[in-house]
Amino acid sequence: MMINGYNFIPTLALTAGEPAGIGPDLCVKVAQQSLLCRLVAIADAELLLARAHQLKLPLRLIDVSTTAANQHQPGSLQVLHIPLAEPAMPGVLNPANASYVLATLRHAAEACKTGQFDGMVTAPVHKGVINDANIPFTGHTEYLSELTQSSVVMMLVGGNMRITLATTHLPLKDVAAAITADKIENKLRIIQRDLITRFMVGKPCIAVAGLNPHAGESGHLGREEIDIIIPVLNKLRKEGMHLIGPIPADTLFNPSQLKQYDCIFTMYHDQGLPVLKHASFGGGINVTLGLPIIRTSVDHGTALELAATGRAHESSLLAAIEMAIQLAKNQALSHHAP
Repeated sequence: MMINGYNFIPTLALTAGEPAGIGPDLCVKVAQQSLLCRLVAIADAELLLARAHQLKLPLRLIDVSTTAANQHQPGSLQVLHIPLAEPAMPGVLNPANASYVLATLRHAAEACKTGQFDGMVTAPVHKGVINDANIPFTGHTEYLSELTQSSVVMMLVGGNMRITLATTHLPLKDVAAAITADKIENKLRIIQRDLITRFMVGKPCIAVAGLNPHAGESGHLGREEIDIIIPVLNKLRKEGMHLIGPIPADTLFNPSQLKQYDCIFTMYHDQGLPVLKHASFGGGINVTLGLPIIRTSVDHGTALELAATGRAHESSLLAAIEMAIQLAKNQALSHHAP
């Protein structure tokens, strides 16, 4: 992509995630690929070298703490070293390293905010071990929202679908109370804006799921659709947004209808994500909308039992990197548009 007469190559931060999990494996594996970006791992350098040795893969680390990042070369990985608190054993969680995991995220996000990076890509973290270290943590999305003081939306991309969530990591018993008019309106506005500015969708068509079975069955199976969701959709439609719904979740993913939707907005985590993961397992990615920075991630967990075995597949992380490259290019293009 030529922007102002030069070929734009994004610079991306890559956090290695939970050190006992497959995150370091995936970083080593994607390092073997040809990538059209400057990729910088924010991680413990010795951890990456040890994991490369365990996987029997070549890895040359390049310290970028004192030099500018260059375009990625297969078999090498530029790294900004952040030390582990204690040595990491594959498959063995250690709460002592929770602060290291959060330090990598914080450094990557803050460097994106200052323009050092054009986006960040995150390998999976283990929420439980961070909480075991007495650090409240519900996920990347919520952490980055608080760090940047931004209202955000979790989007999962895969299987020719973009699925967004009104609520994220909440117990099911708490979902209905969390569905408010302000939240639905705010999140739909974020989705609309980012589809236009980052995904370059001219006039987005957004399908909206109902909360209750049969989208409430005219109030007989719940009133959230009548009292909350429909009034918000009507308000935003008057402003020109193209919104379809609320649609009962059991008919929302009809293949004959999916192609007309640019995005699907679901009310809770397990309403939309099982369908996407069935359609794209291994290749789906997570994109956080609403942030002042670009952030993408894998759509799977730490898979402790696969760490250092060579059996972890890097397809989701590779897709997340490719998505971050595209979003960064789109953003650069929009910023330089006449």
